Amino acid sequence: VLLAKQTGRKVVELVNKDIKPRDIMTKEAFFNAIALDMALGGSTNTTLHIPAIAYYADVDITLKDFDRFTEKIPHLTSLAPSGPHHVEDLFYAGGVPAILTELRKAKLIDDQQMTAYGKTLGEMLYEIRAGIKDPSVIRHVDNPVHETGGLAVLTGNLAPNGAIVKQVAVADEMLKHSGPARVFASEEDAVAAIMGKVIQEGEVIVIRYEGPQGGPGMQEMLSATSAVAGMGMDRKVALITDGRFSGATHGASIGHISPEAAAKGPIAVVRDGDIIEIDIPGKTLTLQLPEDEIRQRTKELPEFEPKIKTGCLARYAKIVSSADKGAVFPK
Repeated sequence: VLLAKQTGRKVVELVNKDIKPRDIMTKEAFFNAIALDMALGGSTNTTLHIPAIAYYADVDITLKDFDRFTEKIPHLTSLAPSGPHHVEDLFYAGGVPAILTELRKAKLIDDQQMTAYGKTLGEMLYEIRAGIKDPSVIRHVDNPVHETGGLAVLTGNLAPNGAIVKQVAVADEMLKHSGPARVFASEEDAVAAIMGKVIQEGEVIVIRYEGPQGGPGMQEMLSATSAVAGMGMDRKVALITDGRFSGATHGASIGHISPEAAAKGPIAVVRDGDIIEIDIPGKTLTLQLPEDEIRQRTKELPEFEPKIKTGCLARYAKIVSSADKGAVFPK
């Protein structure tokens, strides 16, 4: 109730100051959000949400921006499932304001951007006396958990427009992996195979036709990744998909592969046994086939048959953008 009242007062204050949403949602502010995301080791879903919000604010944010920030922003807190700490630990250690303050000190964010607090980011952080209260939970920039950000953008002949992985949640031995594909056309089929112990050590599970258009709606592959972890295979197999993941996902789980299978992206031509090479440090995702073979297989693909043919979801599937664009409706 207190927060609701404070929010109401703040809205009135913003109106009185004539501060509008687009005064806050600038390109630099979105860059600040990406920087925070990288320092937190945030969910892969942020690579959908941030570009989507920016799109409707007429700001162009792409996967290239995430790729650029992952190289310059260190990972400062190790939260579950990729570390020992939890959200409440983060809160008592200083929370998001403490991380922003640390990034500000290192001049890794723009503190002159207006905020919903009604003041610039720098003014807000100073006024609330933000800072690290427990350096075992929130690290300083000169002593990070990892030197680079939590997410990595991968490209290659299997993901020409990009794919995303939470690299800080991947075991060291799976950062580079090459193995035969085991292909499924839905999450349900993949989960049945995992639980049925059909998947072999070293394989790369491919779940396709789960993207924005193919799903339709791009549901989370949480059941599949949970099954892999539950079967004790998260250090033995990789999983790639044109779908997305929960923030609780860990392991070598690569999502948002674009173009998606429903749009005849390269993931649609993968066959059981094809060798897939994953190189997260090198930021590549490669199908080990000659390019002419990939082109021939693409020509042979049948037209995509939508799972839902009428109603809102059918209309959604016809007009939604690809994951690398935020899975948005056209303006």
